[in-house]
Amino acid sequence: MSDDPVPTVSREERYRALLGISNVLGVIRDPAELVGRLARELRQIATFDFMSLYLGDVPGRGPTWKVWRVDEQAIVAVPESIPLEETVEAWVAANRRVVAWPPPAGQPSFPRLEAVLERHGIRSYLAVPLLSAGRPVGALTFGSFRPLEYDEAETEFLSVVADQVALAIGGAASFERVRVAHERLERSSERLRLVLEVGSAVLANLDLEELLRAISANVRRVLRCDVASVILLDAERSRARLHVLDFPEGRGFVKEGAEIPVRRDAVEELLRSSRPRELAVDREGTPGSDVARAEGIRHGWTFPLVSRGRALGFFTVGRRDETRFDADEVDLLAQVAGQVATALDNALAYREIAGLKDQLAREKLYLEDEIRSEMSFDEIVGRSEALRRVLRQVETVAPTDSTVLIHGETGSGKELVARAIHDRSARAGRTFVKLDCAAIPSGLLESELFGHQKGAYTGAISDRVGRFELASGGTVFLDEIGEVPLELQPKLLRILQEREFERLGSSKTLRTDARLIAATNRDLEAMVEEGTFRADLFYRLNVFPIHVPPLRERPEDVPLLVRHFVQQLGRKTRKKVETIPSETMAALQRYDWPGNIRELQNLIERALILTTGPVLQVPLVGLKSRSGAPPAIPTRTLREAEREHVLAVLESTGWVLGGANGAAARLGLNRSTLQFRLKKLGLVRPDRGGAADRA
Repeated sequence: MSDDPVPTVSREERYRALLGISNVLGVIRDPAELVGRLARELRQIATFDFMSLYLGDVPGRGPTWKVWRVDEQAIVAVPESIPLEETVEAWVAANRRVVAWPPPAGQPSFPRLEAVLERHGIRSYLAVPLLSAGRPVGALTFGSFRPLEYDEAETEFLSVVADQVALAIGGAASFERVRVAHERLERSSERLRLVLEVGSAVLANLDLEELLRAISANVRRVLRCDVASVILLDAERSRARLHVLDFPEGRGFVKEGAEIPVRRDAVEELLRSSRPRELAVDREGTPGSDVARAEGIRHGWTFPLVSRGRALGFFTVGRRDETRFDADEVDLLAQVAGQVATALDNALAYREIAGLKDQLAREKLYLEDEIRSEMSFDEIVGRSEALRRVLRQVETVAPTDSTVLIHGETGSGKELVARAIHDRSARAGRTFVKLDCAAIPSGLLESELFGHQKGAYTGAISDRVGRFELASGGTVFLDEIGEVPLELQPKLLRILQEREFERLGSSKTLRTDARLIAATNRDLEAMVEEGTFRADLFYRLNVFPIHVPPLRERPEDVPLLVRHFVQQLGRKTRKKVETIPSETMAALQRYDWPGNIRELQNLIERALILTTGPVLQVPLVGLKSRSGAPPAIPTRTLREAEREHVLAVLESTGWVLGGANGAAARLGLNRSTLQFRLKKLGLVRPDRGGAADRA
C-alpha cells in the first residue's frame, strides 16, 4: 500500500497538469502501455492504489482489461475465470453510469465486486465510463485502501480524466480509421492532419475564442466546406448564439454574435439522441433554412456538442455546391465534434477559473489601495489619514493581551474599535462582553461586573455571573470607564493586576482570563488630579491608549459614511436612493458634527424617512458649519439640477432607456418623452471610442 501523499494543488493546476498528461496519452496505442503511463502521471494529481482500464473492443483483439497496482508498479493479471463481459467495468461501459464504493443510494448491487473489494482491502472505489463521440468505449476505475476518497468533487475531476482518456482512445481509433481511409481516398492524409491538429489544439489551448476559430478554419479547409460554425446554447436551452463563424465568402445574411432561432423540442430531441443531423435546407419552415438558402448553402450537417451529460451547443458545416457529405466525412466530423465538446467544456471551466482568479487579483489590489474599511474592519468606514492611524494601532495591539484605553468623543465609534481589536486577537472565537458603565446605577454596577450570590442584597433571589466571569478567555469592553465609582475602582484594579475577584456577598476568590478594553469621553488625567479617579487604576488602564478622532477632524470620511448609511438604512426603511446631490454632500462635510457618527447616522435615517423620490433629501436646516453659520448651499438653475439628476439616472442604468429597469421607468417618463428631454438638455451617450452617439 502506498502512503505517499498526493501534493495539494489548486483546481487550475490540476486541469493544466491533466492537459499535459493528455498530450502524452494522445500518441499511445497499446492499452497496457496506456494504463501504465496514465497511472504514473496521475499519481501527481489524484489518489489511488489501483487503477484499471477496460476497453470494450480493441481492433483485432476484442475486449481487454488491464489493471495497474501502484505498490508493485506493474500490470496485474486479471483472472481468466472472470468473463470480461460480466465485470462491473463492462456494466459501467454498457450503461454509461458511474459505480462507486461505498455505494450511493440507488446504485445497483454488485456482490462479486463487493467480495473482491473486501478481499483486497479496498475501501474506496470508483468506475467511470469512457465515452468517445457519444459512444461507450470502456471504463476507467480507481481503487484506494483509504475510505471516502472519491467525493463529489473528486468524482467530477476523475470524470474529466476519463474524458481525456476516451479522447486519447478515440484519437487512436480515429488514427486507425483515417489510416485505412488513406488507401481509399486521396484526401485522407489531410483529414488525418485535421484530427491531429484538432486534437493538438484541444490539448494545448484553453483560450475559447482562439481554439474554436482554429478548429473551424481547419475543418472548413480540409473538408472543402464553405462554412463552419459553433453555436452555443444558454443554460435554459431556449436561446442560441452564433459564437464562431468561419465563412470567408459569406453574403452577410448571417453574422457572428447573432442569435439563432431554436425550437426547444427540436433541441432537446437532438441533444437526447446525441447524433448528428443533416440540415433540411430545402424544407420550408425549418429554423435557419431561409438564411441558409440566402447564403447559397445547399448541404450541411449539425453535430451536438455534449460533454459529461451537459449540452453546450452545436457544430455545423455547410457547402454551396452539390457535393454531399459522405459517410466517412460525417464520421470524421462526429469525432471532431466530440473533441470540440470536450475542449469547450475544459475551456469554459478554465475561463471560469481565470475569471475568479482575475477577480481575486482585482480585489487584492483594491484592498491594498483602500484603507481598512468595512470589508476588513467590519463596519469601520473611512479613508482619512486620522482613521488610518487608529486602524494601524488596532492591528498592532490586537495580537497582544495588553489592556487598551480608547479615548474619543461620544458617537465617534469607540465600540467598533474595541470589537475590531477583539476580532483580530487570539480571543476572537470567544465571548465579547460589553457594559456601559454610565447606564448602570452605581449600586448595581459591582454586581454587573463581578456577579453576586443569592441573598447578597434585596432582590438577589439567585446567583448571578458577572461580566468578567462570563468573558473569561474573551474580552470585556467597559464603555465610559470614567463613570465607575471611586469605591469600586480598587476591585477593578485588582482584577487587572491579579486576575482575581469575589462575587458580591461571597468570600470565595474566583479567577478570570478576560482581556479588558476600556473607553471614555472624559479626561481621566484631569480626574486623577481632581481625586475622582485613582491614579494607579489610570496607569494600569493606559497601557496602550488609542485616540479615536471626531468626525470633524476627518471630513473626507463623510461621503463614505453617508453612502454606507444610505445603503444600510435604505433596506430598513425600504427606500431606494440613487442620487445624493453634490451640494448636500459638501454641506455635510462642512458641518461640525458634535454628535459625530451617531449624529450623522440619525440625520441620514431622518433624511430617508423624508425622501420620496430617488434623490436623497437631507434636512439641512439647523446644521451649523464650523464658522457658526448654516452650511452654504450653492445655487443652481432648475435646468442644471434637472440635467444632473437625469445624467445620474442614465449612468446608473448604463444608458438603457427602455424596459422595467430603464432610465425612463425610473424617472417616471415615457421613452419618447425622455428622448426629447435628452435632446433638450444636450445629453449624449459616450461611445467606447470617446465619440458620442445621440441617446
